[in-house]
Amino acid sequence: MNVRIHPSWNQVLGDVWESVGFQRLAEFVRGAYASGPVYPPAGSLFAAFDACPFDKVKVVILGQDPYHEPGQAHGLCFSVPDGVRLPPSLINIFKEIRSDLGVQPFASGDLTRWAMQGVLLLNSTLSVEAHKAASHQGKGWEEFTDEVIRRLSEQREGIVFLLWGSYAIRKGAHIDKNRHLVLTSVHPSPLSASRGFFGNHHFSRANDYLVSRGQTPIDWR
Repeated sequence: MNVRIHPSWNQVLGDVWESVGFQRLAEFVRGAYASGPVYPPAGSLFAAFDACPFDKVKVVILGQDPYHEPGQAHGLCFSVPDGVRLPPSLINIFKEIRSDLGVQPFASGDLTRWAMQGVLLLNSTLSVEAHKAASHQGKGWEEFTDEVIRRLSEQREGIVFLLWGSYAIRKGAHIDKNRHLVLTSVHPSPLSASRGFFGNHHFSRANDYLVSRGQTPIDWR
């Protein structure tokens, strides 16, 4: 499928790629793309891992599913390609950044600019059938991304995990809170943002933590 992934992840996840469970998942995914349409485009399936090497991860933002309408998903959670209309949750994320940091995010919804600074924009499920939200849940992606989180937790120190909504918070069970900063709130969806996402100050708190550990903060614009 000609997917791209940074070599550092191959070193960390090599045994996972070879596992029976992942091979079963890969067979399902190949079949799904062959019958399509499936999002993101096949070459962008592991875009989050390609843009953010394992040893450079500073922050993890955990989403649930890729966007399931044409032209939106490109392998980074909450992100859309440049020129695509901002989804409601991303609009609310940008609102909180403005309020929290007093800066104006760039107009583009392409969050590759964050990923290149060390923000792993990880969906729990990395593929989805067109127009069918959650259609690839329960196929093995969740076990794979649980393992990604577990290995980040065990093999790295001082990562900030931003977990928004009950689904992401449950995934946080795999994180050692003695080694990392875990920040939780409701999801930035319009259905819940006013009940605790707005005003959570996660972006400034993440940067304060990084600076306290001698790291460069994230430019959240």
